[in-house]
Amino acid sequence: MNTTHALTLRCVPPPPSSSSALFASATASPSTTSKSSSLRLQTTKNSNTASISSSSSSSAESNKLSNSQDQALLTLLQQRKTEQAWSLYAQCSDLPNPTCLSRLVSQLSYLNSADGLTRAQSIIERLRRERQLHRLDANSLGLLAMAAAKGGHTLYASSIIKSMLKSGYLPHFKAWSAAVSRLAASGDDGPVEAIKLFNSVIKRVRRVADTEVVKNSCPDTGAYNAVLNACAILGDAKKFHQLFGEMPEFGCEPDALTYNVMIKLCARVERKDLLVFVLERIIEKGVALCMTTLHSLVAAYVGFGDLETAEKLVQAMREGRRDICKILRESVSEDMNSDDEDSGNGGDLFEKLLPNSIDYRSEPPELPQAVAPDSRIYTTLMKGYMKAGRVADTVRMLEAMRHQKDSSSHPDHVTYTTVISAFVKAGSMDRARQVLVEMARIQVPANLITYNILVKGYCQQLQIDKAEDIMREMVDEAGIEPDVVSYNTLIDGCIVVDDCAGALTYFNEMRKRGIAPTKVSYTTLMKAFASSGQPKLANKVFDEMLKDPRVKVDLVAWNMLVDGYCKLGLIEEAKSIIQKMKDNGVCPNVATYGSLANGIALARKPGEALILWNEIKERCGVRNVDEESRSSSSPALPPLKPDEGLLDTLADICVRAAFFTKALEIVACMEEHGIHPNRTKYKRIYVEMHSRMFTSKHASKARQDRRREKKRAAEAFKFWLGLPNSYYGSEWRLDAADEYQ
Repeated sequence: MNTTHALTLRCVPPPPSSSSALFASATASPSTTSKSSSLRLQTTKNSNTASISSSSSSSAESNKLSNSQDQALLTLLQQRKTEQAWSLYAQCSDLPNPTCLSRLVSQLSYLNSADGLTRAQSIIERLRRERQLHRLDANSLGLLAMAAAKGGHTLYASSIIKSMLKSGYLPHFKAWSAAVSRLAASGDDGPVEAIKLFNSVIKRVRRVADTEVVKNSCPDTGAYNAVLNACAILGDAKKFHQLFGEMPEFGCEPDALTYNVMIKLCARVERKDLLVFVLERIIEKGVALCMTTLHSLVAAYVGFGDLETAEKLVQAMREGRRDICKILRESVSEDMNSDDEDSGNGGDLFEKLLPNSIDYRSEPPELPQAVAPDSRIYTTLMKGYMKAGRVADTVRMLEAMRHQKDSSSHPDHVTYTTVISAFVKAGSMDRARQVLVEMARIQVPANLITYNILVKGYCQQLQIDKAEDIMREMVDEAGIEPDVVSYNTLIDGCIVVDDCAGALTYFNEMRKRGIAPTKVSYTTLMKAFASSGQPKLANKVFDEMLKDPRVKVDLVAWNMLVDGYCKLGLIEEAKSIIQKMKDNGVCPNVATYGSLANGIALARKPGEALILWNEIKERCGVRNVDEESRSSSSPALPPLKPDEGLLDTLADICVRAAFFTKALEIVACMEEHGIHPNRTKYKRIYVEMHSRMFTSKHASKARQDRRREKKRAAEAFKFWLGLPNSYYGSEWRLDAADEYQ
């Protein structure tokens, strides 16, 4: 049996249009393709008969050679000689027929190797350049998507699935659910994109009335678990409830993993009171209880910082008790009572997801059988001790695990790594290193995570040389290759000790090893150059980051670049970056404006502060009547909630520059947002800089008029400060007509 084609993917025939011809050409046999090609040649008109004859003869020879190459390639593929088939394809100047291309991509993808995936991707890129992507069938594209997802190329896998949907193909559920699963766990916008991809496939499936055609594309419970996990990560209880309710439509029944994801959702939306009811629901529904469920419960209580309940749960398991639900209810009874009327965290939705939670006074069910804790559960409790800084309890738990009779409860590499983490967090690097030696002595192999934690610990202790020693030991003695986390840690360590050259060296070394930089890699290196006063180099790193398709540039990276220029007072360059942000659809936030305000203060350009304040006050909802018409024509930016640092910096600039009208607007905005302005500081600035500003009587009438308006604003600001002024009994805020523009 040809295992390459064990995964079959169906295509929904598109309506009669240009895409119909696309589908026809994708499924055409080599002989059909060749025949249609020769027919087109025969119908070509030309007055020169000799030329026609010569062209036909040349074309016939070319077709003959092409057919010969296709047959040789197909024979190699049928014999599963993928390497030789790839070599022959690389030598072909013309594209092979659709059958050969599809088989070659399928077999390369099925290898599940980095080289195989790279070669399959190169075929896709070539077909895209030549606009011949329709030559591949759904099976080959689906296998490529699966291989890309398994290889960690999540965005590429997602793009393949989207291309299939646009071309009228319906991918196999194993292919698209793999992409959804990887997206959900990828961080950043991954969970959001996972939900979008799931919705796109389901929408296409529902359009087809023939259930036989779409049966291999319909989601299974695993696919739903993947998208429900994305909802749980986002804390989106509403979407979780919607998708959970749709499962019966496709004949999917919730399993233990589904309810484990529900535990994650309860933890994410801070509904600790509902955790026990998920366990009870599993028991009531007759779902086979797995160790992962109990581990998820322990992890959830640890995540809430409720180590007491986590300890009770583990102890009850050690004692072989089955009334765990009763123990958990008693432990969190106060949370149940306090959240009885709570609907702010999706109370109504959870009542539908967990109808057994409505009457929590009912008798709790017992476990079908007692379950003893394993090393994973013990280690999870140890992580709780570690996060709480309870190093002694972490070590005590390790010793207790060593003396367990059940071998499944003995400490493993994760357990020892947790102990090392506890010592690293406490700054006890010598003891952490001793644990590593102990692991070697008892033949518990340390892994990459273990070494990365030690590297991070030494970097935090500013002992970069020892961090480098650990890295060498990891490679030379343990035979473990560093990953991107290893290098990111070293790069960050170099920054802490102001070693920009070292940071750049490690960045380049990482790429020489073939390790793809992540967003953290780029932003960390940018931070090195920005903090050392080299924003142009930071900009170069940023530009490279923009070109990297594997990395999504976020607001943090933009702000880091802006801040690098602002720290040197290079306002125009910073403004240029901010405009580039907006052009790329990224909206500045408080941190962006704060950096720019600090840069303006450093550069002593108060006029720029007025321009910045106009944009900020529009986003804060502080608008004047005459500004309303001006801002209506400009693209609206989302609302902004300013912080004390931003407004205080702007107010400071305006007071020093005698822009009292704007200063009054800013302090009014501060008070409206519950921020207390520093009157003492502004009073000191006013007295030191402006107490004699209106004493001169020798000036032109125009200048005296301008000064008069400015003086009125100054008097209003003095009134707010509590300094002697000309109208103590009046309101200090000015009307729009009186404002100094």
